[in-house]
Amino acid sequence: MDDLVIGMAGSGGDGIVSAGESLIAAAAYEGYHALMTKSFGSQVRGGESSCRVRLSTNRVENVGGALDVAVALNWEDFLKFGAELPVSGNTVVIYEAKTGVAPEAIPLVGVAPTEVFAVPIGDMAKQAAGSDKAKNTVVLGLIAGWFGIAREAILRGLRKKFIKKGEELVAANQRAFEMGEQFAREHPLKQPRMMKRPDEKAGKKLLTDGNDMCAAASIFAGCEFFGGYPITPSTEIMQFYTREVWKYGGAVLQAEDEIAGIGAALGASIAGKKAMTATSGPGLSLKTEIMGLASIAELPLVIVDVQRGGPSTGLPTKPEQSDLFAAAFSAHGDVLRPVLAPTSVADTFDVTVESFNIAEQYQTPVLLLSDQEIAQRKETVDPIDTSRFKIVDRRKPTATELSDYHRFRNTEDGVSPISHPGMPGGNYQGAGIEHNERGNPTASGRVHQAMSEKRFRKLAPLKRRTDLFKVEGNPDAALALVAWGSIAGVCREAFLRAKGDGLDVKLLVPWLLYPIAEEVYRDFFASVKAGFVVELAYQPQLYRILRMFVDVPAGIQPFNRSGANPIQPREVVAQLRNASLSLQQPAMPPSSEV
Repeated sequence: MDDLVIGMAGSGGDGIVSAGESLIAAAAYEGYHALMTKSFGSQVRGGESSCRVRLSTNRVENVGGALDVAVALNWEDFLKFGAELPVSGNTVVIYEAKTGVAPEAIPLVGVAPTEVFAVPIGDMAKQAAGSDKAKNTVVLGLIAGWFGIAREAILRGLRKKFIKKGEELVAANQRAFEMGEQFAREHPLKQPRMMKRPDEKAGKKLLTDGNDMCAAASIFAGCEFFGGYPITPSTEIMQFYTREVWKYGGAVLQAEDEIAGIGAALGASIAGKKAMTATSGPGLSLKTEIMGLASIAELPLVIVDVQRGGPSTGLPTKPEQSDLFAAAFSAHGDVLRPVLAPTSVADTFDVTVESFNIAEQYQTPVLLLSDQEIAQRKETVDPIDTSRFKIVDRRKPTATELSDYHRFRNTEDGVSPISHPGMPGGNYQGAGIEHNERGNPTASGRVHQAMSEKRFRKLAPLKRRTDLFKVEGNPDAALALVAWGSIAGVCREAFLRAKGDGLDVKLLVPWLLYPIAEEVYRDFFASVKAGFVVELAYQPQLYRILRMFVDVPAGIQPFNRSGANPIQPREVVAQLRNASLSLQQPAMPPSSEV
């Protein structure tokens, strides 16, 4: 096999996520491409937890389809994840024998897995390590034994993980692992499924998640201040800052609430520092007023929104792409602010750096829309070549400009030189009230019209940035896909599968979601007769925004569903196949009266 998808579920404390992390770390060390998502119930303590690990000798950009291997430490928890852990007729099912369920009676309605193993996982853990806390290590042994995955690397990882607690614990976990391996040897699969070895030239991979990648990229981009408030699933960004930013002369403020967090970040921007805050949907709602202040005061600021299921508390531990309306439009008054979105852990670095560059270049708040899957999934990426990045800093006034400083001078491109406190001659009045070019408050409709035009005009060049869009496939194809955020990885695989099936299709993946780049979409849709805008949200939000600005072909339809209901590549291919068949149907002649 060159591709393997493993799904595991159990109760909090069973170590399911820990097992997944050990597995993907070992796979990355061996040179596999790998991706891991984790999912939890919304309980503060306890409850169900699961993870999916996809290993491949080729690059992977999504969690895959139906499971090749399903591990259930108890059935009640496994079944709570529904479509997130889909079992098919090709799945090997491994479950805890203590559940008392016979292999022929497992509670998977409407599906007959290819092989089912009831394994005394808890008993084996107690025998090997004296505690059922080693159940996850037994599971690792089972998987390594049946599928030939990274045995030595897993053992090396277990040693590294437990050595601080003593050799005895290391030895106990090694025994648990070996008991799992032995069970696999004594109960071989009817059809062996051994993973291919990765290419020897592949080398070790960097293993990280989207939140850490975002934080690291922002520090690389020059961010020196983070102000925020912990909220799932963005909290790890602040935690990374707390560990790392001090090494680079920066600072972190964990504020008393979401409003204070963005207020502190905006204060740092006024002081001349690159600054960022991070939140999720409910926090974005609270930050809206100060985002308006950043817009009218023309101050650079990056706001990361790690989307989750909503509204309100919604599904705090599940991914969704339902904050696009809020990011683009949740502002009082006439406001235009850039909205960008990464599509993977790997390109989170690029998009974060670009968000800071845009914020600094155009003196504007920028919304970076990540989502729970990208933010918290583990992914193998190649080492980052930082030499390819150009870092942009805000335009500062020259000595001549400071001799008669107009902070909001209506320049040709709409971007005014920006001073900071303490800069000789750079004092100005900055507030949320409308102002003239010097920053003095005004109630003049004429000045308000001119300043509104300035704030919009300066962002016009952004819509011509074709490098913020990725188009693949035949430029003249009649079939098309548009996808953003984490669902883009699903559509990339679907696009390749569809091409392999002989479908003539093209794919557009935007990093820049708003303002809408009319010319990019107009050129892309010129040849299109049918296709889909694919989104993980009940409302197809990008699809609806596109129709506000672009003449979207009638054959382009939304393909969408709510968060926690994954869309699989095969489903997208099926939609494309049906659309292709519809284009081949001859037009029905008009009916005539008899």
